[in-house]
Amino acid sequence: MNTIQLYGADWCSHCQRAKTFFKENNIPFDFINVDLDKDATARVEAINKGKRIIPTIIIDDKSFTNPDNGMLSSLLGINDVGRVILYGTDWCPHCRRVKSFFDNNSINYHIIDVEKYEWATKEVESFNNGKRIIPTVIINDLPYTNPDNQQLTELLSINIEREHKVYDTVIIGGGAAGLTTSIYAQRDRFDSLILEKENIGGNTFLTGKIENYPGFQSISGPQLMEKMEEQSRTYGADIKIGEEVVNIIKEGCLFRIETKNNSFVGKTVVLTTGSSYRKLGIPNEEELIGSGIHFCATCDGAFYRDRDIVVIGGGNSALEEGIFLAGFCKSVKIINHSSAFSASKTYVEKLNSIENIETYMNKTAVKFVANEKDLFEGLKVKDNNTGKEEIIKADGAFTFIGLIPNTEAFKGFVDINNQGFIKTKGLAETSVKGVFAAGDCREGAIAQVAAATGEGVLASYGIKEYLKYAT
Repeated sequence: MNTIQLYGADWCSHCQRAKTFFKENNIPFDFINVDLDKDATARVEAINKGKRIIPTIIIDDKSFTNPDNGMLSSLLGINDVGRVILYGTDWCPHCRRVKSFFDNNSINYHIIDVEKYEWATKEVESFNNGKRIIPTVIINDLPYTNPDNQQLTELLSINIEREHKVYDTVIIGGGAAGLTTSIYAQRDRFDSLILEKENIGGNTFLTGKIENYPGFQSISGPQLMEKMEEQSRTYGADIKIGEEVVNIIKEGCLFRIETKNNSFVGKTVVLTTGSSYRKLGIPNEEELIGSGIHFCATCDGAFYRDRDIVVIGGGNSALEEGIFLAGFCKSVKIINHSSAFSASKTYVEKLNSIENIETYMNKTAVKFVANEKDLFEGLKVKDNNTGKEEIIKADGAFTFIGLIPNTEAFKGFVDINNQGFIKTKGLAETSVKGVFAAGDCREGAIAQVAAATGEGVLASYGIKEYLKYAT
């Protein structure tokens, strides 16, 4: 971690206060005496627009003029239970979940951007046995890799009161379908609660650029989802992030939704849990996930700036993410098992104009290759025509070969087909009255954000129709 710099003087009482704070909380710092160092005096003046104000403190390249102990606690993550440090990025959805948890529970935390500081990436690797996994949270000098909200609750000794409010609808999943459902439900004066396991926006939040959503010629996934979230909250929806649903129980006319951390009650339930990324299932994949193998360019692309990567897949997601990564990676090699891309022509045509993208067609990924330190080194592929194998060297790999519906928790509760998708009819109705499904987890769904919003509208009408006659 970069050392904190404290510009001050021995005679300055506020400087002594700041030094005492750092020492009492075991925070290393460099004290630079402005009385003895003319360059230090000049820097203090430059920071404070010509004024010589001390202490001036530099934390992660940001300057703070005479911060009190409360501000220092907030900046450096000092709490009654100890110090909290979060290594992450602004675009990492799991990092956003953890930050939301800390903010909601008034936990001070020191955020360190691994994209901005190369030393931070190295520290993350040291905490995780060489793997680049974020968020990595440090609590009292002990690292925790992507801790869920339940684990954070226990580690930080947070007392969370149980919910007793009965909502008109509880929406499980905070992607485009879930947010749209809540917007329409709230406009119809139905109290809605969104329970989201990871990040608001779902897979759409992880999309670098969207060019086929009506009303926007081009908009990033995070921007679109943030607008939807803002609209949902403005209309009065409650949103809780980090709540993973493990069970749904019907109790008379109500539904009890149990999560790992809590339980909630609703008159109706809407399942909008979306889907997760499919794995290749080849040697070394499980061992190297997080240490060279990734499934989300928006989450983990920051680690590969100016480096060489491979992208596996030939559909819209693979090309879209490959184009996104090409914007800051040194080179992108796209591996496609077919002789032609299944992606839309728009994406295929874009490839021709991007110099640092190279395509490998009709190649099947057969093995991820590791070096003597068991870290990612490349991908072994086989030519489907000749059978010849070769190793494509790279610093990292991103796999985009399809999605699996997130419906495991609902098996036995609603009817699900052999592929794991929820069966629906009419107004997004499932086999259980009062329970609806929309978005990528539904049988027959089109994996497009515009389609997901439409299904959210359909589900909201199902809610309204059901509550009209429910007792």
